[in-house]
Amino acid sequence: MLSLILPAVAALAHPAPVQDSPEDRVAALRDAALDDDYAYAITEAITTELGPRLAGTPEEARARKWAVSTLSKMGFKNVRDEPFPLQTWVRGAERAEVLGDSSQPLVLTALGNSGATPETGLEGEVVFFPSLDDLKDAPDGSLAGKIAFVSHAMTRTQDGSQYGYYGPVRRTGPAIAAQKGAAAILIRSVGTDSHRMPHAGSTVFPAGTTAIPAAALAVPDAEQLERLIGRGAPVRLKLTLTPRILGTRQSGNVIAEVPGRDPAAGIVVVACHLDSWDLGTGAIDDAAGCGIVAAAAKRIMDAGRPRRTIRVLWAGSEEVGVFGGRAYFEAHKGDNHVLAAESDFGADRIWRVDTKFAPANQPLADRLAAALAPLGIAASKQHAGGGADVAALISAGVAGVDLQQDGTRYFDLHHTPDDTLDKVDPVQLRQNVAAWTAMLAVVADAQEPISATN
Repeated sequence: MLSLILPAVAALAHPAPVQDSPEDRVAALRDAALDDDYAYAITEAITTELGPRLAGTPEEARARKWAVSTLSKMGFKNVRDEPFPLQTWVRGAERAEVLGDSSQPLVLTALGNSGATPETGLEGEVVFFPSLDDLKDAPDGSLAGKIAFVSHAMTRTQDGSQYGYYGPVRRTGPAIAAQKGAAAILIRSVGTDSHRMPHAGSTVFPAGTTAIPAAALAVPDAEQLERLIGRGAPVRLKLTLTPRILGTRQSGNVIAEVPGRDPAAGIVVVACHLDSWDLGTGAIDDAAGCGIVAAAAKRIMDAGRPRRTIRVLWAGSEEVGVFGGRAYFEAHKGDNHVLAAESDFGADRIWRVDTKFAPANQPLADRLAAALAPLGIAASKQHAGGGADVAALISAGVAGVDLQQDGTRYFDLHHTPDDTLDKVDPVQLRQNVAAWTAMLAVVADAQEPISATN
C-alpha cells in the first residue's frame, strides 16, 4: 500500500519556499506539515501489510526488510539493517478457569518471558495480594503450590505517569512470586480500560530464578476474581500457558539518514521502535511513532540539506527488553551524537515539550518553544529523559528533547488486541508531524553547538 501512496503524497508535498529568516522557514515547514500524509501512510502500511511484529520472529524480520525498502524509496541515504542476536520467546495456549461451584473462564494473556505450565495445565489455590508490596511481604515459601494474584488500580493521567508506579507489578512481580515458591502468578493488567482485553508486556526473571507461568488478566476479569475471593471461600483455578523459548534468533535496527552539510556539527537521532506485541497490530505502539519521525525527517530532507545529519532509528526488540536501543548504543556510542528524541507514546496530540540542554543552549530552547507554541505545545521545566531506545544516549550526556503526547487514553490500548489502526486520529497525527518537523528544523540547522552539559 505504501508503495502506491508515496508517489501521490510526494506530488503534493512541495518543499516550503525559502523564507526571509530562519524563524519564517521553521514556521513554513511546521505549517505545511499540518497537511502531512506521510505518517498515516507509513502507519497504515506497517499495520496492514505487516501486522504484528513480535521481536525475533519471521514477522519482525519481514518488517525490517520492508522498512529498508520503504525508507530507501522515500529518498533517505545510508539505509541499512543492523542485526543483533536475540533470545526469542513466543506465546502458546492461554486459558484460565475458575473451578468449583463458581466455574467460569477468565480472559488473560501470558507475559513475555513467562514460564510454561504442563500441556494439560496446572491447578492451584489462589492467594490474593492487593499490591506488589503485599506480595513482597509474604514469607518465603508461603506460596508453595499456590497461584499468586496481584491487583492494583492504575488510573488515567495525561502524562501516563502512573505506569511508572504500577509497571513493576508486571516487570518484577513474577520473579518475586517465584522466589516465594508460587507455582504461577496472575496480575491485573497494567492498563486503564474496562474491556476484556488483557495487556501483554515483558517480565524479568533474574539469573538463578526459575521462570514460572505468568499472565495478565483483563481488567474486568481481575475484578471478577477479586470479588470471588472476597466472598471468603478458597478459590481454585486451572491455568494453561504454553509459551516457548525458541533459542537465539536475529533481530535488528533499521537506520536511515538525511546527511548534513557539516559533518562536524554532529548527528540528531530521531527514534521509534518497529517491533510490537503480537495481540494487536501495534498501531499506537509504535507504528505511529515510526510514521511520525520518518515523515518529519522526510519533510526536512525535501526542503533542502540541513546543517546536521538527521538519523532515523527504527529500533528492534524494544518491547521485550529494549535490546535494539542497547545494540544501537553499543554500535554507535562513538558517533558524534548531539541530540536524541523518540516518539513512542501513541498518536494523540503533543501538549508539552521537555528539553535537556546545557545552560548555554537556553536561546536554542527558547527558539524551540517559540516554534512549537502555535501548535498548542507548552514548554516545561522538566528535563527530557528520552524514550526507551534513546535513553542510553541521553544518560551518556547527549542532549534530548521529549515531545510529550497526550497519554490519557494510551493505557486503554497499550499492549492489547485493541491496538489497531482505527485508534489513530489522522488530525492529531499531523499535529505530531508538525511538531517534530518544527523541532528538527530548529535543532538540525542551529548554528550554535548543542550539548546537555557545559
